[in-house]
Amino acid sequence: MTFIVVIVIVIILGLIYASMYNGMQRSKVNTEESWSQIDVQLKRRNDLIPNLVETTKGYAKHEKETFAQVVNLRNQMTQLPADAHTEKMELSNQITDSLKSIFALAEAYPDLKANQEFTKLMEELTNTENKIAYSRQLFNSSAANYNQRLLTFPSNIVAGIHHFTKVDYLEVPTQEKEAPKVSF
Repeated sequence: MTFIVVIVIVIILGLIYASMYNGMQRSKVNTEESWSQIDVQLKRRNDLIPNLVETTKGYAKHEKETFAQVVNLRNQMTQLPADAHTEKMELSNQITDSLKSIFALAEAYPDLKANQEFTKLMEELTNTENKIAYSRQLFNSSAANYNQRLLTFPSNIVAGIHHFTKVDYLEVPTQEKEAPKVSF
């Protein structure tokens, strides 16, 4: 009888262990999948940028420096390896800053603002920027869930045995945290 009780306890402990391990793996996969969503949106933005630049070039020839910077950053991003998450986010933040300059051109050039192709591209880019922001939030939520499992008992024991490692959150660049200055 004692032998049967020991076997039942071992089986129950094995099932609990397997359940915790599978939960860790699910959290890890969710985190990887949410990064993949960011990557998809970054690719979409990178595909839109050349069209936006070409459409805008004719209206603002003296803004060549801004266009060159956007294209250069885009090219740098496309050359990064798939697992270079931090570098991709740094370049993405720089691209976002550069795109703000192009958005401002629409105010300076009423003809550009009226151009249907430019308007369509700007809407697509704005939608993509919103999707990138949402995807970053999803990634951070997934990372928080995963990291929480790494730190809480008893799943932290399983995580330690299988060498699960913490995932870093995506952070907002310092310059975007500053309040904009408004003057009249």
